[in-house]
Amino acid sequence: MISPELTVRPAVPGDLPAVAGINTHYVTHTVATFDETPPTLADWERRLADLTGQGLPFLVAELRGEVAGYAYAGPWRPKPAYRHTVEDTIYLAPHHTGRGLGSALLAPLVERAAAAGRRQMVAVIADAPGSDASAALHRRFGFTEAGRLARVGHKHGRWIDTVLMQRALAP
Repeated sequence: MISPELTVRPAVPGDLPAVAGINTHYVTHTVATFDETPPTLADWERRLADLTGQGLPFLVAELRGEVAGYAYAGPWRPKPAYRHTVEDTIYLAPHHTGRGLGSALLAPLVERAAAAGRRQMVAVIADAPGSDASAALHRRFGFTEAGRLARVGHKHGRWIDTVLMQRALAP
C-alpha cells in the first residue's frame, strides 16, 4: 500500500548517496544487476547529468524524508537507430519492497519517457529467484515478454538468464 507520505520526484544530486547505497545492496548481494562492482558516487553524478541532459527521467521515491527507491530510463543501446527506445531501471531499498513503490515509480517513468519522445521501453530482468515481482510489476504496466537470453550473465558462481519485456510508449 502506497503511503500518503510518499513523493515521487526528479532525482537531484543530494539523492545520489542514497541511490548509490540502494544499488550497492543489489550489486553485492543479488543477481538483479549484472554489475559486479558498485558504481561510485561520481559515476552516479555522471549518470544523472547524462540522462537528464538527454531529457530522460531519473526519479526517486521519497518516503518520510528517506530515498526509498529510484528509477530511470536510459538508452537501450548506443547505436543511433535505437535512440527512440529506452531501458527502464528500478530498484527499491530492501526494507521498502512490497509496498507499491515500484508501481509508484514505474507509472511516472513511463509517462515521462513518452513525453521525452521515446517510443518503446524495454525491461531486462534477471531470471532468478525473487525476480517474479519485477516481471509482475512490468506486466501490470503493459509490458509483454519479448524474449529470453539463456545463460548470458555469470555472477555469484552461477549462470543467469534474462527475460526481455517491452511496451510501446507511443503509437
